[in-house]
Amino acid sequence: MAADGQITSDVGTSPPAAGRPDLERVLAGSEWNSKLYEMACLQFAHTADLLDLDEEFRARLLEPRRSLTTNFPVRMDDRSVRSFTGYRVQHTLTMGPTKGGFRYRPDVSLGECAALAMWMTWKCALLGLPFGGAKGGVQCDPLDLSAGELERITRRYAAELIPIIGPERDIPAPDIGTGEREMAWFMDTYSQQMGYSVPEVVTGKPVALGGSAVRQRSTGLGVAYVIAEVAKRWGFAIPDQRVAIQGFGNVGATLAATLHEMGAKVVAVSDIRGGLVNQAGLDIPAVRDWVAKHQFMEGFPGADQAGPAQVLEVPCEIVVPAALERQILAENAPRLDCRLVVEAANGPTSPQAEKILAERGIQLVPDVLANGGGVLLSYFEWVQDHQRYLWDDGELEGRMQKLLGSAVGRVAEAAEKLKCDWRTAALTVAVKRVAKAAEARAIYP
Repeated sequence: MAADGQITSDVGTSPPAAGRPDLERVLAGSEWNSKLYEMACLQFAHTADLLDLDEEFRARLLEPRRSLTTNFPVRMDDRSVRSFTGYRVQHTLTMGPTKGGFRYRPDVSLGECAALAMWMTWKCALLGLPFGGAKGGVQCDPLDLSAGELERITRRYAAELIPIIGPERDIPAPDIGTGEREMAWFMDTYSQQMGYSVPEVVTGKPVALGGSAVRQRSTGLGVAYVIAEVAKRWGFAIPDQRVAIQGFGNVGATLAATLHEMGAKVVAVSDIRGGLVNQAGLDIPAVRDWVAKHQFMEGFPGADQAGPAQVLEVPCEIVVPAALERQILAENAPRLDCRLVVEAANGPTSPQAEKILAERGIQLVPDVLANGGGVLLSYFEWVQDHQRYLWDDGELEGRMQKLLGSAVGRVAEAAEKLKCDWRTAALTVAVKRVAKAAEARAIYP
C-alpha cells in the first residue's frame, strides 16, 4: 500500500515475466480492480493492521476465492439476439455456503461484485451466520426490458451459474433491479435442472414458493431496528430526530415508513429522478401512495423538489444513504449537516469522506452492521426451506431484532475496547471470526 493510502501491491500489473521482457504479466486480482474494490481492500488492510493479523490470513482473506464471468445470448422480443455479461463472485468458502444477491444494472462489473462479496463476508460473520459472502449481477437496464426479456435473461443467467451454485454451495437473493419475480424464475430454472423443486437454492422468493412475507421489507426494517438500538445506547429519542433518506426502493421506503411510525420526522427522501424536502416532516404514507401510482416521486405536491444527491445535505440529525455505492464523497462530505450517518446502502461512503465526517464529529454506523436485516431474513428463509417448517412473521421480526441488537452490542463493545470508530470495530469482530475459522480449517492439501 502506498503512503497516500492507494492500493498498489494487490492490483495492477507486475514487472515482465522472468526471461520474457516482451510480456507484461497481469497481477492476480487486477481483474476485479475498481474504486469500490479498492475501498474494500483499504478497509480490510486497516483492520488487519489493527488486529496485527498474520500475513497468511491477509493473503487468504483479501481476494475472492472464486469468480465467474459469463457472456450469454438472449433472444429479444423483436427476435434479435443480444449478448449479455453476467458475474458471480464468491469471496470465502471457509464459513459454509456463500450468500449474496444479484443485481441488474448497466454498470455491474467484476470489481463491484468482488467488493460487495467481501463486505457480505464481514456482514455474515458479524451477525454470526454460517455463510461466506457472494455477489453477482448482469449488465443490463431492467427499465428498458420487457418482462419476457427479463425472464429469459434471468433463466439463462441461472443456467450459467449452475456449476457453482446450490443450497449447500451458494444461495443468491434479490438486489438492485431484481426481486421476488426474478427469484422465482431463478429457483424454477435450477429446479428444472435438478428434476425436483429446490426452494432453498435462493431466498427472497414469493411466499407461495417458500419465501417470507417479511423478506421484502427486512433490510429497511433492520436499519430501523439498528437505529433504535443505537439511540438507546447513545441516549437520544427517535421522535426527536429529523431524518433524510437517499433512496426510496424497498429499503428506503420501508425505513421511511417505519421511522415515521416510530415518531421520527422524515424531512427528505429521494429516488433516481429527484427528491422531496419538507422541514415540517413529509407525509410518508402519502409519498408511498404517490410513488405506487406514478412510479417516481417527482411532482408530489406536499414538498419542495430537490436532486437525488441534495437530500444528503438537508439539515437534520440522521442521514441515511439507502441507494447506491459511493454517494458520500470528499466533495460533498463537508456539506452534510447532521450528527449521524447510517449506511443502509453498501459502500456509500468513501474513505476520504469518512475521514472528513470523523473530523467534523459526525458519527457513522457502517453498512456491515446497519443493513444486516436482509441477510438475516434470508438465513431464516433458507433454514425454513431446508426444514420445511414455517415461522410466523412476528417470530421472524423478533428474531431479527434480537440478533441485530446483539450485533450492535458486539460492535459497541469492540469500539470501546479498541477506542476506534464503529466501522473499524465491526470489521475487527468480523475479520477475527473468519480468520479463526480459516486457521481451524488450515489449507488443503
